[in-house]
Amino acid sequence: MKVDFAAEYDVRAQIPGFEQVINSWTARSQAVQHQLPGRVDIAYGDSPDETLDYFSPTGVIKPPLLVFLHGGFWRKLHKDDFTWIAPPYLEEGVAVAVINYGLAPATNLETIVEQIRKSIAWLYLHADELGFDTDRITVSGHSAGGHLTCMAMATDWVARDSRLPADLLAAGIALSPVVDLTPLKEVPMLENDLHFTPERIATLSPSKLHPTTAAPVIGSVGGLESNEFKRQRQILAESWSGVWKGAVDMPDRDHLTLCEAFAEPETELFVRSLALIKQP
Repeated sequence: MKVDFAAEYDVRAQIPGFEQVINSWTARSQAVQHQLPGRVDIAYGDSPDETLDYFSPTGVIKPPLLVFLHGGFWRKLHKDDFTWIAPPYLEEGVAVAVINYGLAPATNLETIVEQIRKSIAWLYLHADELGFDTDRITVSGHSAGGHLTCMAMATDWVARDSRLPADLLAAGIALSPVVDLTPLKEVPMLENDLHFTPERIATLSPSKLHPTTAAPVIGSVGGLESNEFKRQRQILAESWSGVWKGAVDMPDRDHLTLCEAFAEPETELFVRSLALIKQP
């Protein structure tokens, strides 16, 4: 039976109240963005889209750093919709950087990946100024951000900049990641903006690439998500088996509430993520 990929990846149609949830994220972020200890709208590049927010826990010397990459199928949303991720990690002594990037179709996917790499390199090179531990940088992301998380893990940092170490990233957390771009060519709303040519699928699908270090990766997908998102997470586990450290089972979560669970201290996803971030 032919899979209806357009329906499988239409998370808006799958989740009642989708817009209300997104709007609540924006409101929550606005409420806390300028109250947290840190800096907002730091430029990591020349484009107006190339900005990040950095928040540091009070009284902690050289905290580990969690980098968060937002979703939206590379076409929507902004770092300012996700500041609510930071407070629970700050309370646990973890610094948080929330990254912004350009959106398709104005920004192609190759450039988006480059922006993520640029932002992480910028953070590393400004670690003394910001005050976090360069040996404990964890990259994380949701949906399209999960894809970008894996692309960061597959980066040859030394080839990019001799000032960067090969093992720049200590760990990765991929939430509802899209790691095989092949089926997205069959989703008109995505194909129209992103143009998934065979070359792009080959060079921009983490499942067809390899992580550049042995840094551990964990992942999660909501039990209420579509079969395709569950399949994507399984593809990551199989294709990156050498670094895969297991899935966090979240049976009662959908695509959006899984992201929320990442910042809810009582969930297994938060507990497992925090343990990975704080590993020695």
